[in-house]
Amino acid sequence: MLVLSRKKGESIIIQDQIELTVLSVEGDIVKIGISAPKHVDIFRKEVYLSIQETNRESSAPVQSDLNALIDRLRGPQN
Repeated sequence: MLVLSRKKGESIIIQDQIELTVLSVEGDIVKIGISAPKHVDIFRKEVYLSIQETNRESSAPVQSDLNALIDRLRGPQN
């Protein structure tokens, strides 16, 4: 992890396209402004992790669906 110190009004540039600017510092709260192209998705980490978990859950096969698929692959039992 790269650690940089910035003061209010100072920025960090990432790959010529993303600019992070420190807008204010109040106690242990830091407000950051982000300028990035519209095609770049930006999420708070907890939201991003929730989206990832939801995606994993929705793509996970349900056991009953797996059993039905196995039955179909086996074909009719004589």
